[in-house]
Amino acid sequence: METIIQFTNVTKSFGKTIVIHETSLSIQKGEIFGMLGPSGAGKTTLVKIISGIEKQSGGELVLFNQKMPSAAPIQRIGYMAQSDGLYHDLTGVENLRFFAAMYHLKGNRMKDRINHVLDLVNLTEHRKKLVRNYSGGMKRRLSLAVSLLHEPDLIVLDEPTVGIDPVLRQSIWEELYKLKEKGMTILVTTHVMDEAEKCDRLAMMREGSIIAVGSPSELKNQTETETIEEAFLYYGGVKHAY
Repeated sequence: METIIQFTNVTKSFGKTIVIHETSLSIQKGEIFGMLGPSGAGKTTLVKIISGIEKQSGGELVLFNQKMPSAAPIQRIGYMAQSDGLYHDLTGVENLRFFAAMYHLKGNRMKDRINHVLDLVNLTEHRKKLVRNYSGGMKRRLSLAVSLLHEPDLIVLDEPTVGIDPVLRQSIWEELYKLKEKGMTILVTTHVMDEAEKCDRLAMMREGSIIAVGSPSELKNQTETETIEEAFLYYGGVKHAY
């Protein structure tokens, strides 16, 4: 199986504060990989390193068999941040056209992709509304649409379903499964336990360190627990919390 992301002893510090301790991790082509942990665990910092937004302080990151930092692999990534990077004085469809141009999408291809992602996130009827008039959930949905526009080889989604209703969240996960079937690799950060169950494999994170890696069933079997939440508490040293 092809390795898409390879961390080897990666660290990240801001001044004297270490936010990512020595971390080694492999993520394979075509899997939905989850990073599970509370706020402050280091999930966002790791995905920013992968996406080229931050540079590691130490260790090595290889992305698509190329040592980072390098511009070429970044073009193959779709990234959705926790905070939206949208233009609030443009409409939803104008935002998508802008980002489509950045991804070099043109003509019917651009039109088809914009229509598809708008339908996916249930924003078709709001396409001509200014983004400043969108609700928080609608902005999250539009940010997700932007990340999927160019059908990237790797999709990095940082808390993608925060503020989204359960029905739409389910439809988004159904789309992620379809993208996985096409061979795309999907990296999702979450602190929601039922979303963690939907991933092929998980890295559980706490205080800047990965405390366990495996499929949801493997992690539960190894800890003799019935839920991912219980397994997380076990690996975090809270063995009598259930």
